[in-house]
Amino acid sequence: MDFPIEELSELADLRELAELFATVWGRPGEPPIGSDILRALAHSGNYLAGTRSEGRLIGGIVGWLGGHPPHDLHMHSHILGVVPGIEARGLGFALKQHQRRWCLERSVGAIEWTYDPLVRRNAYFNLTKLGAEADRYLVDFYGTMNDGINAGDESDRILIRWELSSEKAARAAEGKPIEPVADDGAARVLAAGPGGEPVRRALDGPSALLQVPGDIVALRRSSPELARMWRHAVRAALGDAMAAGYRVTGVTRDGWYVLRSGRG
Repeated sequence: MDFPIEELSELADLRELAELFATVWGRPGEPPIGSDILRALAHSGNYLAGTRSEGRLIGGIVGWLGGHPPHDLHMHSHILGVVPGIEARGLGFALKQHQRRWCLERSVGAIEWTYDPLVRRNAYFNLTKLGAEADRYLVDFYGTMNDGINAGDESDRILIRWELSSEKAARAAEGKPIEPVADDGAARVLAAGPGGEPVRRALDGPSALLQVPGDIVALRRSSPELARMWRHAVRAALGDAMAAGYRVTGVTRDGWYVLRSGRG
């Protein structure tokens, strides 16, 4: 499907964008980022874009420039949302590719953002479908969050670094992502047990696999205690592995992180 994506700067459009984010994050009337802040970001030359269907905004994305001058100018991509329940398969990918082109046209070589490592579809989207890299594991990064997606859970995140001219990113943009390949005999350091509980094993060897639940958002609602068990298990297994020098090479379609030792 072809999505006509345009930059947004008019106040009416930004108010609609704020309400879109409020809908997606389950915060009616209380958007995670308000139209006043969006207006300031647009006015100061930052990136705000969206797409419409039948006159209605159905997807939007916001980012701003940041970094550590003078050698690390990048975009921080703060939020991307697509209205649930619409037939817009591929819209999130289209929005990220529009953002990538916007940055490359302005000599901005990288984009960073965070995502919840327990959300399987986002893990695959970020690390395989877009060709980005997992940079760091951040424990309870935002503190308590009260939206309809994250409420009741700690806000662990993985910091993503998307090098826009890398081979992985370029191939992904062409619709040919590099799917991760697990080594034969790779240790399964975290996997679901017979009752859906996380079962952790020792990390040993040059490569490893780590599983996350199929739908952590639904699990938070149906079994909050089990969701918390997964949060702490992934924090220990994946966080410790990344701190020890293991690199996430990608995520498989069925929800396994593929890890490789930096020494291997």
